[in-house]
Amino acid sequence: HQETCLCSPYWCHLPWDSAQDVTIMYFTALAALLVILVASYQGALPPLPMPFHISLDPRGELHLAWNISYASQMIYMELRVAKLQQGVLLGMSDQGELTNADLVLLWNTGTKSYFGDAWSDSEGHVSLDSQQDYELLEAQQKPDGYHLLFRRAFSTCDPRDYLIQEGTVHIIYGFLDGPLSSLEQLNLSRIHTGVQRVLMLRPDTPPPALPPDVQTFEVRAPNVVIPAQETTYWCFIQTLPENMPRNHIVMYESVITPGNEAIVHHIEVFECSPDVQTVPDYSGSCDDKMKPRQLNFCRHVLAAWAMGAEAFYYPPEAGLPVGGAGSSRYLRLEVHYHNPLLISGRRDSSGIRLHYTPSLRRYDAGIMELGLVYTPIMAVPPKQHTFYLSGYCSSKCTQAALPSGGIFIFASQLHTHLAGRAVRTVLVRGGSELEVVQEDQHFSAHYQPIRTLRKAVHVLPGDVLITKCTFNTEDRSKPTVGGFGIMEEMCVNYVHYYPRTMLELCKTHVDMGYLQKFFNAMSRFQGSGECVCGELSVTQQYAQVHWNAFAVEVLDSLYNTAPISMHCNQSDARSFPGDWDQQPLPAVTSTLGKPHYPCKARGPPSGATPT
Repeated sequence: HQETCLCSPYWCHLPWDSAQDVTIMYFTALAALLVILVASYQGALPPLPMPFHISLDPRGELHLAWNISYASQMIYMELRVAKLQQGVLLGMSDQGELTNADLVLLWNTGTKSYFGDAWSDSEGHVSLDSQQDYELLEAQQKPDGYHLLFRRAFSTCDPRDYLIQEGTVHIIYGFLDGPLSSLEQLNLSRIHTGVQRVLMLRPDTPPPALPPDVQTFEVRAPNVVIPAQETTYWCFIQTLPENMPRNHIVMYESVITPGNEAIVHHIEVFECSPDVQTVPDYSGSCDDKMKPRQLNFCRHVLAAWAMGAEAFYYPPEAGLPVGGAGSSRYLRLEVHYHNPLLISGRRDSSGIRLHYTPSLRRYDAGIMELGLVYTPIMAVPPKQHTFYLSGYCSSKCTQAALPSGGIFIFASQLHTHLAGRAVRTVLVRGGSELEVVQEDQHFSAHYQPIRTLRKAVHVLPGDVLITKCTFNTEDRSKPTVGGFGIMEEMCVNYVHYYPRTMLELCKTHVDMGYLQKFFNAMSRFQGSGECVCGELSVTQQYAQVHWNAFAVEVLDSLYNTAPISMHCNQSDARSFPGDWDQQPLPAVTSTLGKPHYPCKARGPPSGATPT
């Protein structure tokens, strides 16, 4: 059709024939329709570097790449569709739900394609947003597929838009299989959709240069045939070169078999205990009951990667020791395959490439566990939308275990099981919160990469580290106790720091004597007769409580006021000298609010953009 420009070469009104008037009236009823003529400036933009990328769907037909501008608080995104049919959608929501989601869509009316900012309601119905905050920059067909380049501010202050912040972002994607005369025809529950998780906001500092004498060693799956089932954890034992001297790992990165980018979900490499003299060869399911028992002693994390994560660099002054005296030659590779389409016959040799140097750096890096002890003493009641548990690394422990100059935390790996929804670790000094070490308000147990901090956190002797987890048990009829099982819970932050100390675990749980008083009180108040609490396990006692609102409130109050048992453990699992039972909860003044993202001016005026 012939364009008739009204105000500038970029803003135009298009005359349509009568068959298209009905479609246009729908959009003009929402707001005045002003159009960006994509064709008028395609190619005018210089190529944007897109350092971050992820394959969204298991077949690799939808690919997202992005770049970040902290100066303008803006994210630039490029969506590539290998085979564009009738349209595609990209969205973000709290936990990957299709309801109440922030969406951007490309759709076809049968005669014209449109690009627009939209949202879904509580039933999955889609509507065009009255404030268009996704700005289309380019749309064109290229040899490898159809490309959409657009941008959006971190914060738009539109209540229907997702606030992009540090931590996990749940990406929704979907393909449209038919034309739409209006978006009201679209319900997300009736189309093919999927979810991926990424860390959208990354540190904007360049990675440190690798030393000239760096060498590499790959730990990879041995040409595994990926099982045709949705979830598989595959374990493989690999050995380091014999008589390998002490080295420092200074960087590691994933090595993913081409074509499997959307199936290889996460990878971990563990060092086995040096006390275990030999570990048998093994390649098979990590859940196989016939696997060698020695695999249970391969728990020291050397490297961890999750889908969407980039290469992990140690700071120039530190490295993770590997090889030499006091270390094991045996490594355990664990690969999580997520195969929801049950694709069969796919082979995989994915793994992790370790970069190490014999030129030892000034400091050994270490890994320390913060949060809650793995114990059923801590529990989450059933049917809870939001319930908090906190674990402490007390001032008494840091005073006893840390060097006078303190330690520097430069990365961390947050961890819960399936009920976890958010994790936050804060540094407390002098009774006041000083800074956030790591936080994820949209945490998912299905996505647990090691996250590099934008700035190292300096922890001094006498400081307190508090790790607080948010849980949701609305779908559970029984209490969820702490423990190792996937249906039990954990609240942990594995922090990476230097210089390495003997402190390997700094965690707590509520004092057992006070918890027993809670069970006794509930038995009396709820009329269950004489208490036989001492004859039952903690898990059984939690199960006997009638979990009404009063019981939940009393338990929450207990967790926030009762003394704690402190586990201040050395790397050999022994406690540091001292009395660690019935320690008072740290007195803390909350001074840190949520991060503030200033609102950006609105994008183009309301209305969809023809492409």
